[in-house]
Amino acid sequence: MNEQIVILDFGSQYTQVIARRVRECNVYSTIIPFSTPAAKIAAMKPSGILLSGGPSSVYAPNAPLPDRTIFELGVPVLGICFGVQLLAQFLGGKVEKGLKREYGKGILTVKDKSCALFAKLPASLQVWNSHGDKLTKLPNGFKPVAVTENSEYAAIENRAKKFFGLQFHPEVVHTPRGKEIIANFVHGVCGCGKSWTMRNYIEQAVEEIRTQVGQEHVILGLSGGVDSSVAAALLHKAIGEQLTCIFVNNGVLRAREAEVVQNVFARSFNIKLQYEDATKIFMTRLKGVTDPEKKRKIIGKTFIEVFQAATKKAGKAKFLAQGTLYPDVIESVPIAGNPAALIKSHHNVGGLPKKMKFQLVEPLKCLFKDEVRLLGEELDVPKEIVWRQPFPGPGLAVRILGEVTPSRCEILRNADAIVVEEMKASGLYYKIWQSFAVLLPVRSVGVMGDERTYDYTIAIRAVESQDGMTADWVKLPYDLLEKLASRIINEVKGVNRCVFDITSKPPGTIEWE
Repeated sequence: MNEQIVILDFGSQYTQVIARRVRECNVYSTIIPFSTPAAKIAAMKPSGILLSGGPSSVYAPNAPLPDRTIFELGVPVLGICFGVQLLAQFLGGKVEKGLKREYGKGILTVKDKSCALFAKLPASLQVWNSHGDKLTKLPNGFKPVAVTENSEYAAIENRAKKFFGLQFHPEVVHTPRGKEIIANFVHGVCGCGKSWTMRNYIEQAVEEIRTQVGQEHVILGLSGGVDSSVAAALLHKAIGEQLTCIFVNNGVLRAREAEVVQNVFARSFNIKLQYEDATKIFMTRLKGVTDPEKKRKIIGKTFIEVFQAATKKAGKAKFLAQGTLYPDVIESVPIAGNPAALIKSHHNVGGLPKKMKFQLVEPLKCLFKDEVRLLGEELDVPKEIVWRQPFPGPGLAVRILGEVTPSRCEILRNADAIVVEEMKASGLYYKIWQSFAVLLPVRSVGVMGDERTYDYTIAIRAVESQDGMTADWVKLPYDLLEKLASRIINEVKGVNRCVFDITSKPPGTIEWE
């Protein structure tokens, strides 16, 4: 990657959003801790540096402060919110607690249209603010270029040094033209081209994989999900026969999951695929277990045992590949009260035991989820896999309330297949975050024909979300709900009632267990 923008993370919950916005400009971005020495940053040869926001005040005793010499590296700098306050404080300006806090929507008035950040933008812009402190004195060489009702220094610049500061957040969707401001910095100020594309990334990633792996063999746990599937396709392109994928059927997969994975990867991609049907082991261990957490632990522990045994059958391999994504490898910034740290730790996932003694290959560790999907398309992974909705690791086990049995799995599998089929037919499947069926341990009286029934209830869940941290239920059309209920009750033996879950997150969760 010849061109990159380095982002210093001061604990903002929006730091990853900044990185995504830069990449949307087709420029590579890297998030690093605020304490990274300037010499290390210089060695990265950045085209520009972005200073993120953060929960602290720059004048607080324990404020996170960067290496002062980053301002002597001769590269453009853009400070956002806390970042602009830091820029000002370090270079001789002054930041104080504001008499009036500025949160939410605001109107930015651009006073100097010659400022590169606002090229081809109108003089009045809607922006999003989130700060209680404000600049009260600018450093030498700086001038104000835009104002808001509460801040006469809402945007500042030192044109000679290419230093800029914004008191608002251009990265969030609530600043509608914010992406253009970031693009103006990245392209207009830093001089970056548009070389960060998936096609270029594939060439670079293939070269890196080959360099790391050499002639050794690699094992990948293939789940059929987006991340492991795209990782498998990329690795196969790079090392071909040196890759062995292990697919474990844990008995709580979706309808036709095992069949689809084998068809796509073994037959279409000609990837060496080792299929392990461990249904009986998982079902035996789940028998009589109703506690959600116990189910998860049993499935996780059993998977590791089955996978370990499978790796021995796969032959000698030095490397283990994982579909780790960028948000999982970014270090949380150790700042008290940092909301981003909590969000990141929530998403981090534990890997396989260290005693397995493999070296790791993580071909997707530079990418965000949306980038992985674009990569999958570029590698010709089928749409039904690349754009599939999130599916929990413990599978249908956490969508079956109560005991997991083969018969209950079959009921839910059949009901869920109908939900997926009808959501795709309606055109909504690829537009929302998740839609699925849940089997409730509730049996009720029904009438089918002239017979009285006493069968299970299926709950239908459909939610919209950006990252899974919060979610709102989707107002599915009545005719679609009617069709779902009618088909499930008529076609799935053992079900005589359907309900629709209208709970948001919070207070509920997306999954039921």
